[in-house]
Amino acid sequence: MKPFALLHRDGADHVEILHGDVVTVATLADIPLPAGAGPQTLALVPYRQVAERGFACVDDAAPLECLRIASCETVPVAEMIASLPTTPLRLRDAGFDISDEAYGEVVGDVLRDEIGHGEGANFVIHRVFEATVDGDPVEAARAAFRNLLTGERGAYWTFLVHTGTRTLVGATPERHVSVDDGLTMMNPISGTFRHDGARDLAAFLADRKETEELYMVLDEELKMMAAVAEQGGQVVGPYLKQMAHLTHTEYLLAGRGSLDVRDVLRETMFAPTVTGSPIENACRVIARHERRGRGYYAGVLALLGHDDEGRQTLDAPILIRTAELSPAGALRVPVGATLVRHSTAAGEVAETHTKAAGVLAALGASPARPAPVRPEHTGPEIEAALAARNDGLARFWLDQRRPGALTVPELDGRTAVIVDAEDTFTAMLAHQLRALGLRVSVVPWTVTAVPDADLVIAGPGPGDPASADPKMVLLRGLVADRLAARRPVLGVCLGHQLLCATLGLRLHRRDAPYQGVARDIDLFGTTRRVGFYSSFTALAAPVEGVQIAADPDGTVHAVRGPGFAGVQFHPESVLSADGVSVLAELLPPLLDPVISPAMRG
Repeated sequence: MKPFALLHRDGADHVEILHGDVVTVATLADIPLPAGAGPQTLALVPYRQVAERGFACVDDAAPLECLRIASCETVPVAEMIASLPTTPLRLRDAGFDISDEAYGEVVGDVLRDEIGHGEGANFVIHRVFEATVDGDPVEAARAAFRNLLTGERGAYWTFLVHTGTRTLVGATPERHVSVDDGLTMMNPISGTFRHDGARDLAAFLADRKETEELYMVLDEELKMMAAVAEQGGQVVGPYLKQMAHLTHTEYLLAGRGSLDVRDVLRETMFAPTVTGSPIENACRVIARHERRGRGYYAGVLALLGHDDEGRQTLDAPILIRTAELSPAGALRVPVGATLVRHSTAAGEVAETHTKAAGVLAALGASPARPAPVRPEHTGPEIEAALAARNDGLARFWLDQRRPGALTVPELDGRTAVIVDAEDTFTAMLAHQLRALGLRVSVVPWTVTAVPDADLVIAGPGPGDPASADPKMVLLRGLVADRLAARRPVLGVCLGHQLLCATLGLRLHRRDAPYQGVARDIDLFGTTRRVGFYSSFTALAAPVEGVQIAADPDGTVHAVRGPGFAGVQFHPESVLSADGVSVLAELLPPLLDPVISPAMRG
């Protein structure tokens, strides 16, 4: 059968039918995007493309296949449903590739060895439901597509793509990234409410684990938006995403950008909802614990084209809730769970079963569907619970603001260089500093020489600050050199820990990870709401010339002195309601100590 694709987008009354030929390309930059209005290419982007960013992955050789669209037509949904087969599917040899027990052990390993040792805030580990389909795999996929159209709800895309070498069919809830009319949008979704009657929706919305999980992926996608949108992203939401088997919570992010859409795809590989955070280290953790390739799971379908005015367009959902069928009838349904510090093995095992249920029901490999959440279950109480999730979040990312509204005169026009220690929180921090008036550049920690600037910032990143890792050695040297030369330096999270150690404070690994935690602290006499992502901290002790803000137990939140400052929290995080205010207060005396008499001596 010749290559084709069937696409139904959320809210549409029709299904798009695409035909063309398929080519395989090596990189995202090679995706064909010829001139002409309308959709031009549908790309199947496998997870292994993350290697384009220099990130770790187990290379399974899954190809980047592109359907070059020769024709596009639409048919009403009802007409499409009537044309599809209703034959029940017969599956055999069905089951997950690793057992519930083995998957639970991996969950425990990640919680203990990765999150517990400061390697990141959250990680997504996948497993695969496998089976063999009797009969024609393409006809099986067409029957599954029909069942998804009639039985699923709330999907961003419901799709069937046949390239000749593989067939993908699914109903994904999540837009990864889209570009239309110059507006770039992303859609972080996290938190899973199962429609199994185990608890009610209000209890789910009040669950701290589910709430913090959503905040963490929101922060991670804001990092991506900060890299592809000139003014960063504005947060809208949260909302409920109700599907047939489960309900998620979600935000929308929007920002103006001008990058080529293939560069947008590259800079946003891949969503934290299917990898973790920080992204670069999440890829290392995934490779260590999964030890096998992901195929197309966590990749994207990407529809590229142009609008009527010739501007590039992109619509790219995440490849989750998707079944892949080989020409021989081998079926794969990959699913994953997001592991955070509050996770339990039993809970995450159950989540993988729930996420697979929608696709498996369409394929005839799952029992009757659970009852969906009914509209009457969403009333004033639920709306209030959703709205309350924004209480205490940073208005910097939630509100529109006019250019120059936050400029601090003492900072206006001064220069800053942020050294990225493998956490793209630096992109968000750069936007905040620019909003305060600074001229900012970001360089990786591997740069041969850090450019001179009025202020150098040792940025956040994963890892043990006391280790002999080359990154830690280089950053310690950078901080020490700035201090010795009496040149202004700011440390954030990891950079703060290295600054504290250089000043003579002892570092300590927390008894429990402090990942995705928002709280009020006493910051040099003022109460501030800030967000933490860390497993290490400095411990307070008297040091001449150093002012310390710490908890009564000695946990250090910040330090400052002539020409230096450090903060253990992330002022750039959406969790830091007072983050911009903290920067606006810390930086002027840091760059010019005479501004604040309290800083002298």
